[in-house]
Amino acid sequence: MSEEPGEIEGVDDAADHAPEAGTLYDQARWTDDGEYEPLLSEKDSTEVEIGDDSPLPADLTRDSLELPGLAEPELARHYARLSQMNYGVDSGPFPLGSCTMKYNPKFTERVAALPDAAVHPDRSGRSLQGTLELQAKLQDYLGRIGGMDAVTLQPPAGAAGEFTGIRIASAYHEANGEDRSEVVIPDSAHGTNFATAAMSGFDVVELPSDDDGRVDIDALEAAVGDDTAALMLTNPNTLGLFERDIEHIAEVVHDAGGLLYYDGANLNALLGRARPGDMGFDVMHYNVHKTFATPHGGGGPGAGPVGVVDELAPFLPSPHVRERAERSSAAGSSGERSDPGEQADGSGYERYEPERSIGKVHGFSGNWLVLVRAYAYVARLGDAGLADASAKAVLNANYLASQIDYEVPYGPFHHEFVASAGDQDAADAAKRMLDYGVHPPTTKWPEIVDEALMTEPTEAETRGSLDDLAAAFDAVAAEDDATLEAAPERTAARRIDQASAAREPRLSWHALDE
Repeated sequence: MSEEPGEIEGVDDAADHAPEAGTLYDQARWTDDGEYEPLLSEKDSTEVEIGDDSPLPADLTRDSLELPGLAEPELARHYARLSQMNYGVDSGPFPLGSCTMKYNPKFTERVAALPDAAVHPDRSGRSLQGTLELQAKLQDYLGRIGGMDAVTLQPPAGAAGEFTGIRIASAYHEANGEDRSEVVIPDSAHGTNFATAAMSGFDVVELPSDDDGRVDIDALEAAVGDDTAALMLTNPNTLGLFERDIEHIAEVVHDAGGLLYYDGANLNALLGRARPGDMGFDVMHYNVHKTFATPHGGGGPGAGPVGVVDELAPFLPSPHVRERAERSSAAGSSGERSDPGEQADGSGYERYEPERSIGKVHGFSGNWLVLVRAYAYVARLGDAGLADASAKAVLNANYLASQIDYEVPYGPFHHEFVASAGDQDAADAAKRMLDYGVHPPTTKWPEIVDEALMTEPTEAETRGSLDDLAAAFDAVAAEDDATLEAAPERTAARRIDQASAAREPRLSWHALDE
């Protein structure tokens, strides 16, 4: 049952602190006896007896099992209530900086739901020609977008793409008889860059930013050397700033014998306008959930394809997909093993193992239906549509920044900006923004900005939506500390102890009663 407004804990205080501008917001809050929407098994359950003829050993067999015993309307209402207590890109603006929380267009969902897309990958190449053709075309699309010569679709997430790219770099140096032990990473880089390098066995060399928030060239020249395997770089960086000296940066790294790695987190700012390969990058990963509007996995299924230049193509994960006509000209073809499933006329597409492949990084060819969504998005927008998306992403970020009262210390920026909450605590300000019906920006990072509010509205928001978002920023900027420290007050879940949640996570529903 839902609580009456007067019965909700803290609702009187919430009324006192009601937003005076922008969209008023009261999120659904379903409770039962003071508890949030119960689990299905807590609503109603049926005990099912387990027979004695189980094929499992006795110590692995339970005597009975509690199963939910709900009628269909109760089941439907349960999930409807959970959706009402949630917030996502279909609810309102979601300007998490560096996350590119794009609206997920529903036409890509319809394409992924087609019966023809429901194919099991563990079939012969002859019976998977349509699937392989889509993969080959998506590889080609991504290669042309990024200026790369070859692309693998296998990695299941952006971080997995990073790991794959650095493994390829490591294998390349090893094949050349070089023992390089360091990866150079700017201090403004995503945390996954540092984790990727460390997990791959490299020592991390942190590179300071210069006074304008970009790579410090003098520090870079001092950092690279015979031990440098790669420089991992995001461009534009996490401040939204384009690395103006990127060609010189590439020259410095290459002169030291290293490779230049592109973190594709901010590729949305460059679509149709600039390509990492043309800047001198040797390897990159794509975040299809950021750039090509597939759903963010939330730890679940995603995709992080990796592109490489010709010199690195022999090291791609196996299997790779190509059109059979490409076989004679493919890099490293002398040592390849191909899929035995030939078409009768020898045409079509095939899976093969690149000559010096690093092996598998994920099952089959990656998360297939995520890749279908990305393909549908790119194919529908085309070159002009992708260029328009990046232009509007940059326009929206600059418009929003011009409308808010918080200071934005670094510019000119592209698709995102980092404002400073000043004397306010950025985390408190973010929690208060929830009361205005908008998701807050990323907070406290990058650390180069005090009390950072890292904001990326994406191209999906209209001017009216941006004005509402700006009104929420400005209203919060004008509020006192007591109001911020009590927020949020109008959401399904009130203020949580996020430090304890991170340090002592409850990973099983059994722990809910503790």
